Amino acid sequence: MGLLTVQICIKMAIATMSIKISNRRRMAVIGMGYVGLPLGVTFAESGISVVGIDVNASKMARLNVGDSYIEDIESSRLIPLVEQGLLAGSTDFDLLPSVEAISICVPTPLSKTRDPDMSYVVSATEQIVPRLSKGQVIVLESTTYPGTTRDVILPALEKSGLKVGKDFYLAYSPERVDPGREDFTTKNTPKVLGGVTPACVEKAKTFYEKAIDTVVPVSSPETAEMVKLLENTFRAVNIGLVNEVLLMCEKLGVDAWEVIDAAATKPFGFMKFTPGPGLGGHCIPIDPHYLSWKLKTLNYTARFIELASEVNTSMPEHWVKKVQDELNEYSKALKGSKILVLGAAYKKDISDVRESPALDIMSLLLEKGSLVEYHDPHVPSFKEHGMEMESVNDLDKALGEADCVVVVTDHSFYDWDEISSRSKLLVDTRHVTWRV
Repeated sequence: MGLLTVQICIKMAIATMSIKISNRRRMAVIGMGYVGLPLGVTFAESGISVVGIDVNASKMARLNVGDSYIEDIESSRLIPLVEQGLLAGSTDFDLLPSVEAISICVPTPLSKTRDPDMSYVVSATEQIVPRLSKGQVIVLESTTYPGTTRDVILPALEKSGLKVGKDFYLAYSPERVDPGREDFTTKNTPKVLGGVTPACVEKAKTFYEKAIDTVVPVSSPETAEMVKLLENTFRAVNIGLVNEVLLMCEKLGVDAWEVIDAAATKPFGFMKFTPGPGLGGHCIPIDPHYLSWKLKTLNYTARFIELASEVNTSMPEHWVKKVQDELNEYSKALKGSKILVLGAAYKKDISDVRESPALDIMSLLLEKGSLVEYHDPHVPSFKEHGMEMESVNDLDKALGEADCVVVVTDHSFYDWDEISSRSKLLVDTRHVTWRV
């Protein structure tokens, strides 16, 4: 399908959206982004009729012509589901009363003060309240702090006059999407589920088992909320540890990667994590702060989280200093030097730039007067951090002209031997080249 054809179809889909999805649906997913779309597709592929509801009309129109806007979901998966009437998109919350289950998959970012921004969750809940029907299952999937489901969503839903565990069923189930991963998907990744009442968890479990291979019930929504935070705090703290190991090894004149690889030969008691440019993505850099914030309200300081965050957020500065030191060795100043950054996405083989340390590195280099370009086969352009940049078209030319090349994202696209041999100076934050 050509670009012009897709654009015409999207315009037609917007015009006819309310007509196309007027039939009864068994499930609604509120928020059709990185979490909601894979969830909706998984249920639709199991035969459950799904409507995705999102305030972004353009995305919903693309969904309705089978044009995917998420890398992990190919259009070839969407098209048959749309054609069979198993999946549709809408901006109309009035479709909610007719469905059996509603999953909330809206963003939960941090504010500028690093406090949880619950506005999207509150807004979605407010849309459900006047449309809540008897027997419905409501499941929050957005990452949040322990207590959100019971203290924020439950009181709002009970304003409808319906009673939890009797008239409707409320639960929390943390999403476990890992963008770019193919071995574990929404369908085969075990789904933790905690209900407000025993009846809630049982009803939600019964529904989710229609599409998810393994559902793991826990005793409460607070437990399920904490599970998600533990998972990502575990990663953040261990990444912080190996990042500090890197800093320590540099002081000691020891190769940190050799140390880590050797330690990983131990068949028990050690799990391998690797240093890098810093944390990226929506989960690992952000989720631990939900827990830290909640504990502060209880007069407790989550020291591991705070320390890991301090180390991880300092890594972009460390690598910029590394670039400066490498240039100094050749009597070049950082200011005015042409720097090529390889990779803008936060991890390999995806296009997601949310919280990407590459953006921090580029921003710091620009602040110090460097002439910065970037290349990323998955990110043709971005507008973030006060920067608006486009990926260079001619990688060979950019490599030849750069005073220093900085490897930030280890995409499979790159020929590391070629990059190593072509670069005048190279700083490798991922340890993927032979010039590190």
